[in-house]
Amino acid sequence: MSEPHATPRPQSGVRSLLRLRPYVRPVRRQLAGAACIAIVASCLGLVFPLVLKWIVDGPVADRDARGVWLGALMLFGLGVAEAVLFGVRRWLVARPLASVEASMRADLYRHLQRLPVAFHDRWPSGQLLSRGTTDLMMVRMFLSFPLTFLVVNGVTIVVGFVILLVQQWTLGLVLLAPAIPLMIMCKVFETKYALVARVSQDQVGDLTTVVEESVLGIRIIKGFGRHRSQALAFRELSQRLRATELVKARLLAAIWTLITAIPELAIGAALVVGTVQVADGGLSAGTLVAFLSTALALRWPVESIGFLLAISQDAATATQRYFEVLDVAEETDVAEEAGRAEEVDRVEEVDRATYAPDGRAAATAGGDGSGLRFHGVEFRYPDAAPDAPPVLERIDLHIRSGETLAVVGSTGSGKTTLTSLVPRLHEITGGRITLDGRDITAMPRERLRELVSVAFEEPTLFSASVGENVRMGHAEADEDALLHALDTARADFVHDLPHGPRTQVGEQGLSLSGGQRQRLALARAVVGQPRFLVLDDPLSALDVHTEALVEAALRRVLAETTALVIAHRPSTVMLADRVALLSEGRIAAVGTHHELLRSNAEYAWLMSGAEGDETR
Repeated sequence: MSEPHATPRPQSGVRSLLRLRPYVRPVRRQLAGAACIAIVASCLGLVFPLVLKWIVDGPVADRDARGVWLGALMLFGLGVAEAVLFGVRRWLVARPLASVEASMRADLYRHLQRLPVAFHDRWPSGQLLSRGTTDLMMVRMFLSFPLTFLVVNGVTIVVGFVILLVQQWTLGLVLLAPAIPLMIMCKVFETKYALVARVSQDQVGDLTTVVEESVLGIRIIKGFGRHRSQALAFRELSQRLRATELVKARLLAAIWTLITAIPELAIGAALVVGTVQVADGGLSAGTLVAFLSTALALRWPVESIGFLLAISQDAATATQRYFEVLDVAEETDVAEEAGRAEEVDRVEEVDRATYAPDGRAAATAGGDGSGLRFHGVEFRYPDAAPDAPPVLERIDLHIRSGETLAVVGSTGSGKTTLTSLVPRLHEITGGRITLDGRDITAMPRERLRELVSVAFEEPTLFSASVGENVRMGHAEADEDALLHALDTARADFVHDLPHGPRTQVGEQGLSLSGGQRQRLALARAVVGQPRFLVLDDPLSALDVHTEALVEAALRRVLAETTALVIAHRPSTVMLADRVALLSEGRIAAVGTHHELLRSNAEYAWLMSGAEGDETR
C-alpha cells in the first residue's frame, strides 16, 4: 500500500499522462477535431506575412491604393477567421472535457468506497480531497489547453520554418541555430519543475487536511482556546507552500526568459543579415518583411513552450497522484481472487437455503456450528513491525445462534479490533471466522454485510435527514420499520425536530447531542432486523434514565439475533447471556457475569471500576 507522504519514484511526465487514455478515448474525436481546427487557425497566422509580402512588393511598390485596400481586407478576413476558429475550438472541447473530469472524479470516489479500512486509517483525508478536486482540475486544464497547443504550436513551428527556409534558406538557418540549446534547456527545466510540482501538490493536500480538521474540530479549538496555535500551524504550512510556489515561479521565469531572449537574438541577427542582403540587391524588401513577419508570428508558439511544459508537468504530477490512489488494491473476496465463480454461486445458494429473504435465519438453522464462531483468530495491522506481537492472538469464541456475548477488557486490549473483523473491515491474519458454519472470507462482502449489522462506539452521521441516516442500515426499510427502529433506540426526540425524520442533521450530526447521535446509530444498526449484530459500547453516551429505557427495548432485539457486544458498564454486560474477558489480545475467561465476578480478579476489578465511574 502506498504511503501518502512517501517520496514517489520519478516518472516520465509523458508516461504519467498516457494513463489518461481510457478517460480521453470516448472524447478523442472531439479533441482531434478541436486540434485540427486550432492548427488551421494557427497556420492562418502564417498567411499574414505572405499577404504582407504581396502588398509590399506589389501595390506599395506600384503605388496602387486599391491593391493596398484589397490587401487590408484580406488581412482583416484572415483575422476574423482565425478568431472564429479558436472560438469554435473552445466550444467544441468544453463539454467533453467536463465529462472526463466528472468520470475521473466518480471513479475515484467509487474506488475510495471499496478500499480497505486500513488504507483510510493511513491516508489523511486532505490528501484524498486534493486529489479529487485540485488535481483533477489541473488535468482538465491540461486537456483543454496545453495538450492541444503543444500539438498546434509544434505543427505551427514546423510549417513556419518550412516557409522561412523556402523564402530565404540562409536566414532560416540563422533562426534554426538556437533550436538544440533550447531543447536541452527545456529538458532540464522539465526535470527540475517535476520535483517541485510534486512537493507543491503534496503540500496543498497537507493544507487541506489542516483546514478540514479545524472545521470539524472547531468546538475543541474554541473550547480550549487553541485558535492561535492552529493559526500558527496553518501559517507555517502556508509559508512552506508559498516558498515552494516561489521556487516554481523562479524556474518558470528562468525558462521563459531564456526561451524569449534566445529567439529574439536570432531574429535580430536575421534582421541584420537580411538588411545587408536587401542593400546588396540580393533580397527584395517584401521578402524581408514577410520573413521577419513570419519569424515574429512564431514568437508565441516558441515562447509558450515553457508555459505549456509547466502546466503539462503540473498535470502529469496530478495524474500520478490520482493513480497512486487508484492503483491501491480494492477489497476482494477469496472466491473472486481465485476466479471461482462457481464458489460464489454455491455460497449464494447456501445463503438462500439458510436465510429467509429478510436475512433472518431459517428454521433449519441450528446445530453446534450455528451462530458466530472465532477459530484461533489472529490479527496484526498491515503496517506493524514484523517482530511486533499481534493485536489479537488465538481467539476462540463461540456465540450460539440467538445468544448475546459481551466482551470486556481494559483499554487497548483489542475489543474494537475484534468487532471490526466480523464484517471484514479488517482482514484476519490467522485462523478463521464462521457464520453458521461458513467461513466469512468465502462470502461476498455485500452479502456478509447484509447479515452483519454494526454500531460503533463513535457514532458517525452524514449530512442527510434522520431517516436517510437510519436507512443506511437497510435501504429498503419502509416507514413502519424506520419508526420501529427509532422506538427501539428510544430516539423519541426525532419527533420533536422541525420536520421529524425528514429533518436534516447537518455535517457529522453535530447539531445533535452525543447521546442523540448514538441512539440514531443504534437505530441504524437494528432497522434491518439483522441476523448478526455487532455493537461497540452502544450506550456509552446515554444518561442513566435513557440507558435503562434503551436497554429494555434492546433486550427484545437481542433475543431475536446473535450479538457480539463490547461492554464497559455492568448494566451493558447484564444484557448478555455470557461474558468473555479479553486481556492483552487473548481470551482470558468466559462465563456469566456473576461467575466471572467470583472467579476472575481482573474482571472483578474492571467491573468495580465501571461501577465506581457510574456513581461519580
